[in-house]
Amino acid sequence: MTDVWEPRTVADRDRAVAEAAARLARAASDHRPCAPVRDLLGPDDIGLAYAVQRRVVGDRIAAGARVVGRKIGLTSPSVQRQVGVDRPDFGVLLDDMDVTGLPAVPSGRLLQPRAEAEIAFVLAADLDTDGLDLARVRSAVGYAVAALEIVDSRVAGWDIAITDTVADNASSGLFVLGQQAVGIDEFEPRDVTMRLYADGKLASEGDGTACLGDPLAALLWLARTAREFGDPLRAGQVVLSGALGPLVPTPPGTTVRAEMPGLGSVTTAFTPRESPTAPEAFEAPAALEAPEAKEHG
Repeated sequence: MTDVWEPRTVADRDRAVAEAAARLARAASDHRPCAPVRDLLGPDDIGLAYAVQRRVVGDRIAAGARVVGRKIGLTSPSVQRQVGVDRPDFGVLLDDMDVTGLPAVPSGRLLQPRAEAEIAFVLAADLDTDGLDLARVRSAVGYAVAALEIVDSRVAGWDIAITDTVADNASSGLFVLGQQAVGIDEFEPRDVTMRLYADGKLASEGDGTACLGDPLAALLWLARTAREFGDPLRAGQVVLSGALGPLVPTPPGTTVRAEMPGLGSVTTAFTPRESPTAPEAFEAPAALEAPEAKEHG
């Protein structure tokens, strides 16, 4: 016997998607974490979980949000162990998730935040063709910056299986981009080292190999997967690579800094108490001089 109900008919599946999306939306609007949604979806029906994600994201777009990219999640074995899943996933980045231009991350918009240091790739070309490989993906990258992703979960206590996190837009929260743009021919993503400090103390460290062996391999996985879902990656979009090291809890008042030699650093602080602030839509910082995209064979 199992306490997880798995939908069987088309009507069952449609009802499960609607109920799971509504549960997650209520958790976000009420600012109160909810029970896992795997009781509605089953523990490993990835297709059904992505259907919920599309409903959740579609509702936010209908309310005025705009897609600016994607995030790759669960690429690091250490993060997979932390949250209890065993495969990567992806989520959608919306303009209201970018808090790069704010003086502090609004803690009031978050429920159970954790920070992770990542590479953010900014695409200069679409990735919508057959035969995608590492060379094609590399040539599509316009530049990269150091980034902080603030992951969050609408599911109480981070009690998640893979279907819970996928449905919850890959446990997306907010993100912060660094100011230093680096061309893909100026560094090797898998060789990037990272140290993440919380309130001045080393809290996490790792390197590019933690991200599916190579952040470009993670980008390739996403490009192929997004294309299979009928929504390929497009020029101008931001792609967060996935964590280069373990997640770090970030309660209100925390200051976080990630250092990545060759990519620079990125720092942010979390407001000391609930202070919801609407961020501006994503655009590369005005001071950021993006290098020209170059072809790599």
